[in-house]
Amino acid sequence: MKIENTKAQMRKGVLEYCILSILQNGDAYTSEILSSLKSAEMIVVEGTIYPLLTRLKNAGLLSYRWEESTSGPPRKYYVLTENGGMFLKELNKTWYNLVNAVNQVTSTKSTKDE
Repeated sequence: MKIENTKAQMRKGVLEYCILSILQNGDAYTSEILSSLKSAEMIVVEGTIYPLLTRLKNAGLLSYRWEESTSGPPRKYYVLTENGGMFLKELNKTWYNLVNAVNQVTSTKSTKDE
């Protein structure tokens, strides 16, 4: 088993959560979202993020608006909806519980191995 495949799967599993978290700080267009993810070392390609943004929009968690750009074509800015905000609050709780559970299991394992 290749570690890179496992790492990629772990990143994909939290990508929606990360995107919603980015948008809770304000509207953003795709390049800004990608930049935020990359700066956090969440390596994501455009071919992955566009379908995900569409899925989140279709689920009612995001909406978007077009805005003219001074340096090129209009940009699609994504916005967290009210439902998206409530969904994110639930994800925050779930993430907190998951991190605590994983830390508990992995720290117990590490202690036994030493």
